[in-house]
Amino acid sequence: MTYEHSYAHSISEPVSFWQAQAEQLAWQRKPTVTLQQNADGTHRWFADGRLNSCYLALDHQIEQGRGEQLALIYDSPVTGVQQTFTYHQLRDEVARLAGLLRSLGVRKGDGVIIYMPMVPQAAMAMLACARIGAVHSVVFGGFAANELALRIEDARPTLLLTASCGLEFDRVIEYKPLVDRALQLARHQPRHVLVLQRPLVSAELQPGRDLDWQQALLGAAPVAPVELDAGDPLYIMYTSGTTGKPKGIVRENGGNAVALCYAMRHVYGMRAGDVWWGISDVGWVVGHSLIVYGPLMNGCTTVFYEGKPIRTPDASAYWRVVEQYQVNGLFCAPTAMRAIRKEDPEGALIRRHNLDSLRQLFLAGEKLDSSTHEWLERVTGKPVHDHWWQTETGWPVTAPCVGLEGSAARPGSSNRAVPGYNVQVLDDEGKPLGPNQQGAIVIALPLPPGCSQTLWGDHQRYLQAYLQSYPGYYHTGDGGYLDEDGFVYIMGRTDDVINVSGHRLSTGEMEDLVARHPAVAECAVIGVHDEIKGQVPLALVVLKDGQGIGEAQLQGELVADVREQIGALACFNRVRLVKRLPKTRSGKILRAVLRKIADGQDYTAPSTLDDPAVLGEIEGVLADLPRAG
Repeated sequence: MTYEHSYAHSISEPVSFWQAQAEQLAWQRKPTVTLQQNADGTHRWFADGRLNSCYLALDHQIEQGRGEQLALIYDSPVTGVQQTFTYHQLRDEVARLAGLLRSLGVRKGDGVIIYMPMVPQAAMAMLACARIGAVHSVVFGGFAANELALRIEDARPTLLLTASCGLEFDRVIEYKPLVDRALQLARHQPRHVLVLQRPLVSAELQPGRDLDWQQALLGAAPVAPVELDAGDPLYIMYTSGTTGKPKGIVRENGGNAVALCYAMRHVYGMRAGDVWWGISDVGWVVGHSLIVYGPLMNGCTTVFYEGKPIRTPDASAYWRVVEQYQVNGLFCAPTAMRAIRKEDPEGALIRRHNLDSLRQLFLAGEKLDSSTHEWLERVTGKPVHDHWWQTETGWPVTAPCVGLEGSAARPGSSNRAVPGYNVQVLDDEGKPLGPNQQGAIVIALPLPPGCSQTLWGDHQRYLQAYLQSYPGYYHTGDGGYLDEDGFVYIMGRTDDVINVSGHRLSTGEMEDLVARHPAVAECAVIGVHDEIKGQVPLALVVLKDGQGIGEAQLQGELVADVREQIGALACFNRVRLVKRLPKTRSGKILRAVLRKIADGQDYTAPSTLDDPAVLGEIEGVLADLPRAG
């Protein structure tokens, strides 16, 4: 099957295309209705089908003869623990935990909050919820108590699962005090809090409410997977909202299973028995799609990693894992590779490890600058693929589909649309734009299976946020363009387009030029207020280790580069050196916060911020900028 044929079929005949993909799943009752359209623009896939996501990920794999194959490899360089689970072992652990949840009063449709570090029990908790039809919501371990309280209020969980602590390379984060504070703030109270006691910290348990995870499991009996409607929710994934209230993205069981099985095979080129490493956290959508459900539903071995790309113990951490476990494919964020490049710019640490097993690397989550792309391909000798998707879609929108013949990749682009996604570019009035014209990136309805169709408890907000701006289309919130061959170029969020003296310019394009400079490890280009021009670009630059270039020299060289490639109209003439950039725990640079600091506006440090101290550093560097008014 070629990419061209698959894509054309998926757009012209989406029902027959996805019906054929659904045929490859082990349904408990096969769907007879593939696509059900709703009057408000939303839709349901496989409405009358019945299945169970945990069964597909574990029991079905055992039935296919994979019981003794490794299902999950746990590697924790921060603790020195390495552990493996076969499909049989993981199924048995999950079945017992599911039995415990049921004995604690958790029923089909009930909410369960999982607030845990990257330990195997976090994946077991997700799968145990799926096994009995409970709706899990994983909250990134270590989130502030107030943010956890907001999610407890919205999800209204019957049970909360946590651990005594999480670990960073330089500190221990106690979770239980954060949980206790969140429950003081929240009006809704779960019946119980199940606590996994880790060796480094023993959490204090509140009698009657809190239970010791391992002790409670001793008397638990395993349970079988329940039969669920395809449209029953599998999980809620909270993402930031402009109103301050988090948006609960809802993922359905049926569409998610079909989409992830398709993606693992055809986008990522993974086969049953392959070793896959999704480098992320189960607190993010990547952790759901590419650490737990996707790899296991496809019979792969998944690597579950508790560590960082650097300082655990050094910038060779990822390559050690690839060699030790014979990883065949991996996913990570560009920011992780930029961190490695900063500490190992010549790839000396990479050359110590045998990467023969690795077929390709996929990067997403932030724009992959061409400099990092070229460096990573050079030092690894492997194909590096940029691709693009969102929490809301749950699986890739654009990517080189390495599992399909005739798929192509183009550096600088996030590549062509994946079959099922009709990606287009519209102007401010909703009119289609031609090749190489920048506008709003949208996806024509219906969205393919796996994409969220509502928000938890607030369907109207979903319609307003995603379907209202461009009727007939899903509004991604990203801007960019398509070239004449259909390759998609994501230039950043639509609010990353700045207006310089009437010229609409992409800060993403300038950022890519800045990142190409040999002294630059990573950077962010933002628009700041200017009394005359409205806005002008400002580059914040982190240098590679060992670089002695001064700010004035760097600024001169970067200004020359931008003028040559974009022109003097960009008014690019401000560069500031910083030690680090403010990021979320998933590695996204907080450009909106940077803009507010640069313009002297009040801002609130988001709950996802990795290290609050960095904001004070940025304020000091930008203190001399002219301010509005």
